[in-house]
Amino acid sequence: MGQYRLQRLNDQLRDEISKLILHGDVKDPRVSTFLSINRVEVTSDLSYAKVFVSSFLPDNQLRKGVNGLNAAAGFIQREIAKKLRIRQFPKLQFVVDSGMKEGFAMVQKLNELEREEKERESSSENTED
Repeated sequence: MGQYRLQRLNDQLRDEISKLILHGDVKDPRVSTFLSINRVEVTSDLSYAKVFVSSFLPDNQLRKGVNGLNAAAGFIQREIAKKLRIRQFPKLQFVVDSGMKEGFAMVQKLNELEREEKERESSSENTED
């Protein structure tokens, strides 16, 4: 499968899985509507798809949500396979993606450093006066 078509399939799967979660079609109580599908990586032979899930929920709730999604993977595959016309539907594997949370923490640290730098500048200006 061409790289462009594979990327389109990744995007379609991400959108369809997100819709199922958002509309509450996945009935597992561990799956929260606050879970976010960041990206999907389908292998070139279409046999497997790794789905990266993140959230600002506490880590234990995120892991429970990913376990719930893995338990409901068959249902999710079946629902999406009804909509997409592809020769072989990939087996979904959901994994925790902590990149979004780590990025947010990094931005907070940078903002704090910037604020401290401004405080140092203002205090040095006050001592010079």
